[in-house]
Amino acid sequence: MKAKNLILMISVFALLASSCKPFYQCGQAKPEKDLFVSRRVNVLLDERDSLCQTLDLREREIVSLKSNISDLNGEIADLNQTIEDVERKYNNLVGENLSQSEQYNRALQQKSNELEEKERLIEERERALNELQQVIARQDSITNRLNNTLRNALLGFQSDELSVEIKNGKVYVSMSDKLLFKSGSAAIESKGKEAINLLADVLDKNRDIDILVEGHTDSIPIRTAVYRDNWDLSVARATSIVRILTEEHNIAPTRLTASGKGEYSPKASNSTAEGRAINRRTEIILSPKLDEIMQLLNAN
Repeated sequence: MKAKNLILMISVFALLASSCKPFYQCGQAKPEKDLFVSRRVNVLLDERDSLCQTLDLREREIVSLKSNISDLNGEIADLNQTIEDVERKYNNLVGENLSQSEQYNRALQQKSNELEEKERLIEERERALNELQQVIARQDSITNRLNNTLRNALLGFQSDELSVEIKNGKVYVSMSDKLLFKSGSAAIESKGKEAINLLADVLDKNRDIDILVEGHTDSIPIRTAVYRDNWDLSVARATSIVRILTEEHNIAPTRLTASGKGEYSPKASNSTAEGRAINRRTEIILSPKLDEIMQLLNAN
């Protein structure tokens, strides 16, 4: 009896394990078995039905969870794509910003370099200007000293015979026609030669002075066997003074220039005798050498 019951229980368990379908079809009569077995079978059937319900519930939950997981995977994929798009846009934006920043930095550096170059040029020009001003100041000092020296050396002559003045940074020694020459002549009179000798002594002691001898006449025409016109006469008179300075006083010819302007650079009107007398003159124009100034100008 016990063996039969054991066999029956094993069969029931096997049946329960094989399927959660109802063990008996509706309306089917239960077999008549031992009461104990019958009760045990009923308990097992109830447990099976409960387990089957739980299993069915879990299967439905699993299906729902799988659906949720699928939806979440889709959302995750969308989020990943969104993240990729955002990262790409961010990288592009960072790249553009870096490119613009680099351009700005380059432009700023270029402007800075240009500013530094301009500042350097300004400093160089200011330095050159200061040097030039110093040279000009020295030239002015030489000119003023020369003017005072000549005035003191030529004090013995009347103002209508000789005058000394500074114009345009140069010293002008103007000698009248009556002091130097007879009418229509380029031969220097004794009193005029005395003035030239005094002038030569000053020039010999100031060798950094260039000398321009410039002859002038009035507008009254002249024509002689020696001189064709006033222009010819003015050049001959300037040359006569240059020869005295070079031949008798050893003034370097490289310092001297002889020129004649005839009647074409009057100081007064030629319509009066007084005006014509003023115009008949020889001007000895003394200027400090400009070599240092020219060197500074060429260097800049």
